[in-house]
Amino acid sequence: MDANEITPHLFPNRFADAVGPSAGGPARDRCRCVGHSVATRPSNVVFHADRQDTEAAGWRHLLALIDEAAADGRTVFKPFVELSASERRQIVTLPATIAKLTAVKHLVLYGTNLVRIPAEIGAMTSLEVFEPYTSHRLHWYPYELTRCTKLADSTVSTRVLYGNFKFRPPFPRLRAVTRAAESDYAGLDPGVWGCDAVRTCSVCDGPVDDELHQVWISGLVATDVLPLLVNACSAACVAALPQPYPGYLPTPHTGGPDIVQPATWR
Repeated sequence: MDANEITPHLFPNRFADAVGPSAGGPARDRCRCVGHSVATRPSNVVFHADRQDTEAAGWRHLLALIDEAAADGRTVFKPFVELSASERRQIVTLPATIAKLTAVKHLVLYGTNLVRIPAEIGAMTSLEVFEPYTSHRLHWYPYELTRCTKLADSTVSTRVLYGNFKFRPPFPRLRAVTRAAESDYAGLDPGVWGCDAVRTCSVCDGPVDDELHQVWISGLVATDVLPLLVNACSAACVAALPQPYPGYLPTPHTGGPDIVQPATWR
């Protein structure tokens, strides 16, 4: 072979078996709310306010799949492969019942329409591989994901993350302290708080009764630095958070357009 010839290489598609059927319309909605570069990033962002329709066929199907996985103790869980395209589009969060998946080591959430993941993912303590790749509406993750201490490998579309090092899109502004008299923690607006309910502290796992303290922290989870939303019960729990990952904002913060982030990688 001539030295100038290029030897072709065939690269396998790691997610070939992670995509469900395409018939029946789009499986997800488009999202450009963080932009895709320094030139296109917005000056301000807000949470996706989508609420989960718990009467939707896709939601009921997903609940059944979680029950099956919990019952048979499977270690690999790829629920969206078994949903139709229209059902996949109906799912904007995972059910709290994922807490039952204590045997799952490998969770695949490829190409979903998810906008948030519940705190209950922290109960999936056997999790070793986490793959929400190309779920482009997932801009942040719950701090409870750090409870999955065996988690060693992740594949995340980092360019869609709040505060990502490539072009530093902003974080949604948080309310530093919300008192119980001001809001019902069991019935929150996800467009304001990022979730529709807060029951336990992200840090100590105790009840959130009197005050809700929300902050952002950028931390290494498996192989990716993720923007993590902390729902804490007290200022003491916020103070107990670890040091953020180097190269990101050096302290927990409440986001908003006035937060000055480190320079981008370019």
